[in-house]
Amino acid sequence: MRWVSLLRPAPIELPQDRKVARVNSCSGAIKVAYPFFIPYILMFKKPYIVGIAGGSASGKTSFISELKQTFNTKEITVVSQDNYYFPKEKQLIDENGKINFDLPGSIDRASFHKDILALIDNKSIKITEYTFNVSPENAKSINIEPASILILEGLFVFHYQEIRDLIDLRIYIDVRDSIKLERRIKRDIKERGYPEDDVKYQWENHVMPSYKKYLRPYRDDAHVIITNNHHYTKGLEVLVDHLRGKINRQ
Repeated sequence: MRWVSLLRPAPIELPQDRKVARVNSCSGAIKVAYPFFIPYILMFKKPYIVGIAGGSASGKTSFISELKQTFNTKEITVVSQDNYYFPKEKQLIDENGKINFDLPGSIDRASFHKDILALIDNKSIKITEYTFNVSPENAKSINIEPASILILEGLFVFHYQEIRDLIDLRIYIDVRDSIKLERRIKRDIKERGYPEDDVKYQWENHVMPSYKKYLRPYRDDAHVIITNNHHYTKGLEVLVDHLRGKINRQ
């Protein structure tokens, strides 16, 4: 089991007529001048980090939502790559003037990585929900607290080497392409306000080329592949049992 240690000063009150005191510290009995601080070691365990990737509309969000329901907030926390997209004005435009959200460069990976490291260091983070084609005024502020299990979710969590190196367990959610397209059309019309023609254009020109280049190659390197053509129930049960065992052994 890996541990992280954090050194913090603990202030000690002395009577006004005392200028020095002999105290015990992590290095033994020492004589110090007043005022002084005694260091102590605050120990906490590095979270167990799970990366979950899969093609667009493969069911990652639903899968993680159900996963979270089986644990409390101190046991599991989630960071989604989707909340780290650069603003639209900074996104790449294709030859037809359409924004391409499906490239690794569309994500503020430096901020994504920085926030992950903060959670590993047992610090909370605050981010703003990315709203895609919905008005930014409706974006929510999200507070994310550290926990025993840290879930990293997104298209490129295996592609970004600095993030991939942090992951203890890589999970790939696999779905047939025709099913993903059907699901994406329904989702993007309802949740993101895109016309169906735009959804199909993105699928053919952005989503699938990016999937084949930046995501599909990592499928066979995953520790666990969960098929979600119909439902992921069995795969979810296996993962819950695994994570519960990790928590119980801490």
